Amino acid sequence: MFEAKAVLAEEIGQLLGGRIGSVLGGEVTEGQGQPITLQDPVTGIAMADYADAGPALAREAARGAAQAQRAWMALTAAERGRRIWKLSILLRANAEALARLESANAGKPLRDCRAQVARVAEMAEYWAGWCDKIEGRTVPVPSGHTVIIRREPMGVVLAITPWNAPLFTCGWNVLPAIAAGNAVVLKPSEYTPLTSLAFALLAVQAGLPRGLVQVVAGLGATSGEALLAAPEVAMVTFVGGAASASRIAAACAARMIPCLLELGGKSANIVFANADLPAAVQGAQQAIFASSGQSCVAGSRLLVQRSIHDSFVAMLAKASAKIRMGDPLDAATEAGPVATARQFAHVTEMVAAGVAEGAQLLAAPRGKALPEEGFWVMPSILAGLSNEARAAQTEIFGPVVAAIPFEDEAEAVALANATPYGLAGAVWTRDLGRAHRVAAGVRAGSFWVNGYGTIHVSVPFGGFGASGHGRSSGAEALAAYTQSKAVWIETAADPVLGFGHRPA
Repeated sequence: MFEAKAVLAEEIGQLLGGRIGSVLGGEVTEGQGQPITLQDPVTGIAMADYADAGPALAREAARGAAQAQRAWMALTAAERGRRIWKLSILLRANAEALARLESANAGKPLRDCRAQVARVAEMAEYWAGWCDKIEGRTVPVPSGHTVIIRREPMGVVLAITPWNAPLFTCGWNVLPAIAAGNAVVLKPSEYTPLTSLAFALLAVQAGLPRGLVQVVAGLGATSGEALLAAPEVAMVTFVGGAASASRIAAACAARMIPCLLELGGKSANIVFANADLPAAVQGAQQAIFASSGQSCVAGSRLLVQRSIHDSFVAMLAKASAKIRMGDPLDAATEAGPVATARQFAHVTEMVAAGVAEGAQLLAAPRGKALPEEGFWVMPSILAGLSNEARAAQTEIFGPVVAAIPFEDEAEAVALANATPYGLAGAVWTRDLGRAHRVAAGVRAGSFWVNGYGTIHVSVPFGGFGASGHGRSSGAEALAAYTQSKAVWIETAADPVLGFGHRPA
């Protein structure tokens, strides 16, 4: 039991050639900065070390990506699609090794990691099909011109991804960018870089130009800052928290380059008294306890109609106690620890804050087999909180839900919208009209009716307000990763020019 260190070493050997570093030009390259230690979320022990890439390697990565992007665009669109499709085949062929590597590094249950590898392969298949379908158009204008609108790639995209779903967010950000003709420099979280490194090496095996997908493994304050300043970077995508996003957006504004921000949320999962309550209980578990609550769309505010609030919370607490917590590498495990020591400290502090604000804490019992030293947080309900409480307004990003009562539909919508965030939400009701009204009334980029959390690469995804801006999937993402160029072609036999004189 708890063999993450051995599994990590085995899969690093298989997928990364036994080395941890950055992937530049298709090769694992040792960093030049300070050492970074990867901890096992299960036990808290050190599993591996690597060196921060540092500013010099970051600048080299950006220059190499710019060169690779020109080679990528020299291929036909159909050929680019074939190579991305080949990447999907390699992702499926290496699925088990990738899943085990992700589980050992991030503490995610193996069954979740297997599902996410399959989703990334599906993303590659989807975006491969788009490569030869990015089309221009003509615009009729009141002159003798034919105007052609071209969609052209941005160039080099810097993608900064988080620790909670490393491979998923790698694919989510890299694949639409390269399908649109860009190169990508990926800066994953320093806590969980390993599957992103493997992705970049598989991309080379699939025939993508060396350097088209560069991965810079290191710290935000050194490697990340150097990448933000790199002149080759023409666009930035970021998945993470609002504080970091604000600094990144300011850096992009100073350079006059666009950024796409996919941030967090404090999403409302709304349960009415006329809902299918057993289904809603299971849906509430899916919303907040899956992935140990480490999901940007987590339903971390459970709004329950007052007439059933107490009984519903009691049912949820009883059902949640059955969630199987244990070794993430055991396929039977349903929930693991949170991913980092820093996050563990934040989650436990927020639970204490909720209790101090008057919440009743209902937590699943801790299993005797769980190591005391790891980053374990049991599924927890803070019942009876006010929506204004700190624990109801702050993104906790752990398996902790604030249960808040409401009286009627109007109050439910008002409470759902009473945060700066607007990423996701859901409603559980048998009243179809109410479902439509609540879905229309809640400000959120994704909203579910009698379900929670389903997303797909073909559907636009993003947030309102403090949850970010831009859409990172579906056809809408292609608009973000390309820019339009108007080409005016004079076709008149005797064009009329508005100024100047022709020679005699």
